[in-house]
Amino acid sequence: MAAERRRRRPVQKAEYIMGNTARRLEFSEQPIERERPKQQRRVKHHTVTVRRNREKALHMNLPYVCALTVAAVCALYLCAGYLRLQSSVAARQKNVESMERMLDDLREENDALETRINTSVDLDYIYKVATEELGMVYADESQVRLYNKTESEYVRQYEDIPER
Repeated sequence: MAAERRRRRPVQKAEYIMGNTARRLEFSEQPIERERPKQQRRVKHHTVTVRRNREKALHMNLPYVCALTVAAVCALYLCAGYLRLQSSVAARQKNVESMERMLDDLREENDALETRINTSVDLDYIYKVATEELGMVYADESQVRLYNKTESEYVRQYEDIPER
C-alpha cells in the first residue's frame, strides 16, 4: 500500500540556479529515475543463486544421507572417547593428589619420629657407658692410618688396606 502511494505522488525535482538574486524554484513533474542496473543484476543473480542452493539443499539422495549418518556416528564415537579419556585423567589426577597427601602425612610422621629419636638419645650417657662399663677409649694418632687411593673416588669395604 505504501508503494502505491509513492507511485501516485509526483516526484518533484528542484533545480537551483546559482547567483546573487533569489529566484523562484522550478519543479518538474517527472519522477527521478535512479540508475542501479548493476545492483539489480547483482540482486537478481544473488536470488537465483540462493534459489539454486536451496533446491540443492532440499534434494538429498541415499548416498548423501548415508555419508552424513556415518559422519555423525564417527563424531559421536570420538566425543564419547574424548569424554572417557577426560574422566580417566580426572580420576588419575585425584588419585595422584590423594597419594601426595598421604606422602606428605608420612613425611611429617617420619620427621616427628626422627626428632623424637634424636631428642631421646643422650650422647653423654652413651659416652659414659662406653668408657666406664665397656672400657672403650678414643684411638691414638698412632692407631689411625691415612692413605690415598688413586684408582677411584671410593673405597671398597673388603679391599686390602695398602701399607705405608
